[in-house]
Amino acid sequence: MADIAHRLPGAPPVRAWRNGVIAVAGLIAFGVALNLSGPGRVAGLQNFLLIFNSFLLNAMPFILLGAVLSGLIEVFVPSTAFDRLTRLPRALQLPAAGVAGFAFPVCECGSVPVARRLAMKGLAPAAAVTFMLAAPILNPIVIASTFVAYRGREFMWPMVFGRIGLGLATAIAVGWVVGDKTKEQLLRASRPEEHDHDHDGDSRWSALFGHIANDFLFMGRYLVLGAAAAAALQTFVPQSVLGSIADTPVISLLAMMALAAALSICSESDAFVAASFVHFGLAGQLAFLAFGPMVDMKLGFIYSGTFSGSFFRTVAIVVGAMTLVGALWIEVAFG
Repeated sequence: MADIAHRLPGAPPVRAWRNGVIAVAGLIAFGVALNLSGPGRVAGLQNFLLIFNSFLLNAMPFILLGAVLSGLIEVFVPSTAFDRLTRLPRALQLPAAGVAGFAFPVCECGSVPVARRLAMKGLAPAAAVTFMLAAPILNPIVIASTFVAYRGREFMWPMVFGRIGLGLATAIAVGWVVGDKTKEQLLRASRPEEHDHDHDGDSRWSALFGHIANDFLFMGRYLVLGAAAAAALQTFVPQSVLGSIADTPVISLLAMMALAAALSICSESDAFVAASFVHFGLAGQLAFLAFGPMVDMKLGFIYSGTFSGSFFRTVAIVVGAMTLVGALWIEVAFG
């Protein structure tokens, strides 16, 4: 299994993974040390474990379901499935590519190689990028997990539909900025080992389980890191600090966007983490859910290995601006 995870296309370098583990472990150790010096040390550790386990129990089923669906798409859906998009007028290709994310439920990790394949097969690169950014938010697993995470709250529907609308609009905006760039201008040179694979009979099932194992291990480890960091943040950071940031309109949104980028949680489970930040209102939690699936630490490595050097900077600027403006507008409309 470890060998499978190591060979997963687009996986960040092992050093980045180890640095993430060290950073989270240091955060937890620091918090534990602070709590061990006070009378509430046992209660603090119990609260940390309770929050951490709650994240995992709620989110793991969505991670597994996403891995299964991603594997089915990889093995059984032909590469020609998006051919009709190439025949649409250019003005309709971006919205159509974004909406197509609903029919192809892949998370942000899986959408990058899919978008690369689509561009290599002849889809306009701008449309491929739009699909890549929209799919992790518009796919039905993410919508369902967001609904479950916010079920019973007063702003459940604004959060669900706000995430869908803001995610689609942002993906189209990035595609529009990419514009008429060719695949040679946008993509890095293909590696010699890259080619399409055809699976027949038993090999299809072997490939399917291999892809499921890859995706589950790859996405699951970031969920564990994110759950641990979020639980440590809520347990060991004084609530007055979180409250002071949450009460500052624009700063609170920027803080939640930065947190989403740092935690790098899969979009199929990030709603459970966002919903736990009760100090932050609708806009802050929406900024977390809209920004993270498009710009985060793990995606920085994946984008850098897939696209040209300036691509990640372009995505970060456009997504950041759209998320900030969109979250503020939704807060005014529904807050």
